Amino acid sequence: MSVTIDRKATLGGLVAILLWSSLALLTTLTGDLPPFLVLAISFACGGIVGLLHVLRQGKRGLQSMRAPLPALALSTAGLFGYHALYFFSLKHAPPVEANLLNYLWPLLIVLFSGLLPGVHLRSGNIVGAALGLCAAALLVTGGRGIHVDPAASSGYLAAIAAALVWAGYSVLNRRFAHVPSTAIVPACIGVAILGVFAHLMFEPSRTIATAQWLAMIAMGIGPVGAAFWLWDGGTKRGDIALLGGLSYLAPLLSTLLLVVSGRAQPHWIQAVAIALLLVGAWLSLRASRLPGDSASSR
Repeated sequence: MSVTIDRKATLGGLVAILLWSSLALLTTLTGDLPPFLVLAISFACGGIVGLLHVLRQGKRGLQSMRAPLPALALSTAGLFGYHALYFFSLKHAPPVEANLLNYLWPLLIVLFSGLLPGVHLRSGNIVGAALGLCAAALLVTGGRGIHVDPAASSGYLAAIAAALVWAGYSVLNRRFAHVPSTAIVPACIGVAILGVFAHLMFEPSRTIATAQWLAMIAMGIGPVGAAFWLWDGGTKRGDIALLGGLSYLAPLLSTLLLVVSGRAQPHWIQAVAIALLLVGAWLSLRASRLPGDSASSR
């Protein structure tokens, strides 16, 4: 299905990427809470905020949340599947290597988007995304080498699967460009319910402090709430190849936020990563603005 590129949707997708950059900092503020508990509560907050926004629109808003079953299944499976696999990878593989493999998803989005009807990738899209991956590698490893532990193979595979799931969801979401982004609200609620079941099955119960509640509410409003709403619109109607390349802004800005907040130390590697990312972003933007529009859908 071909769609016309909507610049507002592309901008919304970029705002989602910017919101995701705050996720690492907010996650550190949840302390030692189990990951599925954090997932369940943050997505529940996001779903509730979205539902309140929809209710303000009355009956028309409620009707807009209705989505074909395949669209709802894709959103729910994509959101929950990605986070479940990512959390599993962090528990069963060294976090540096798992995080690096997970950051294959922006590059995969760029490559997969070339399979969409009417989308034509240029070399700038691919090279820009590859430079972003290099920048992410520098940020994640701190310029040091990586160590492959055969005993952590299940964690590595889970990290790769997480990247594939998120890239696949983001690109396949284009099939439902006609479905309003308000339909992401029931998907978030579905993810919260699945998170509760996973927490009860695999994690110990914990007492939640006030600061931890505030951090999860902030996650639900921003990087787990509004961000997925905006990303939904961006992947359905925006320039998805460009968004894939610019997605590497998330790990960069996330690292800078951790440095500014005093939870990470500044390093010259971060400056190199910024330079690589800026060049990659420029190449992606240039490719998308060339005559014939690299990621346009006609």
